[in-house]
Amino acid sequence: MRLPRRAAAAVAVAAALTASAACAASEPDPRPSAQRKQALDKPAAADSTPSAERRPFTISFGGDVHFEGVLRNRLNDPRTALGPIAPVLRKADLTMVNLETAITTGGTPAPGKQFTFRAPASAFTALKAAGVDVVSMANNHGMDYMESGLADSLAAIKKSKFPVVGIGANDTEAYRPFRRVVNGNRVSIIGATQVLDAEFVNSWTATPGKGGLASAKNEDRLLRAVRQARKNSDTVIVHLHWGTEMQKCPNPAQLSLAPKLVKAGADVVVGGHAHILLGAGYLDNSYISYGLGNFVFYNSNPATTGRTGVLTLTIDGRKVLKDQWTPATIQGGVPVPMAGSARTQAVADWRALRSCTGLSTKP
Repeated sequence: MRLPRRAAAAVAVAAALTASAACAASEPDPRPSAQRKQALDKPAAADSTPSAERRPFTISFGGDVHFEGVLRNRLNDPRTALGPIAPVLRKADLTMVNLETAITTGGTPAPGKQFTFRAPASAFTALKAAGVDVVSMANNHGMDYMESGLADSLAAIKKSKFPVVGIGANDTEAYRPFRRVVNGNRVSIIGATQVLDAEFVNSWTATPGKGGLASAKNEDRLLRAVRQARKNSDTVIVHLHWGTEMQKCPNPAQLSLAPKLVKAGADVVVGGHAHILLGAGYLDNSYISYGLGNFVFYNSNPATTGRTGVLTLTIDGRKVLKDQWTPATIQGGVPVPMAGSARTQAVADWRALRSCTGLSTKP
């Protein structure tokens, strides 16, 4: 049974009013789906078995998110921080974005970096309130405030209990997948970054004895994580930070890694970094999205970096049955869904991006 959205929203607002950011993980999920409640009550342990009543589920993806600049003030009310895109995010059974910032209010900025991003732990409250279930912090800003910022980020993740992939106190944690049973499907999501500044590759990459990010530059380690997840999952998803800034077609590193991930067992590979949208489609029986663009971002050009949207996939086990693009434009730092003829044209434009990817419209 699905609760009326207005009633569910009222419950979420009431909970948010009575809970602090530190208790974000204990707030009721603002989504109205009774099926989601069932999934939350049944965590996907490593030895979980697929349900005999397995049925398709939906998962939505947004692009890069931070809370710098004009966006910082939006965290004054985390319940509405993501603006009018939130209802779109809440519709899916699962929703994921790339959190491109360190979660800290202190620390020392990474030396020599032109742009460094950080946000308080209320960012997790804002994402949860908007319907986001899991984020990746494996990106070229995840450790912008170096080791002390990493320690703060890990502490905030632990305190909030908000699901984060791609970062950890060692490589086991950083490459560990988020797991959840959704409509009987055992879903695993791994986060990693293919983009790291050369001077930070060693210091930012998680190893057995050091905290950091899951690096896709260590392909063997990433592929091993995918193969391991394949053993006990119905659906394996890899979220990557990859691509070349402002380049509308996938670069050689992306084109090289995608088939390796598919061969290792990934059913879906999604990600971004380029600040603009890239094409999506099928590689054999797996679904690849090369670039989701900016999403909640302070800097946008209406014709390029301000074009964004939500990718929603309908999945049954290893089969991606359907893709849907909900186009939006970034206004005041947040995505605003499009309507009418502009929406229709934006969907057509998004599908046309596939032309230089080598991907197919169908499996």
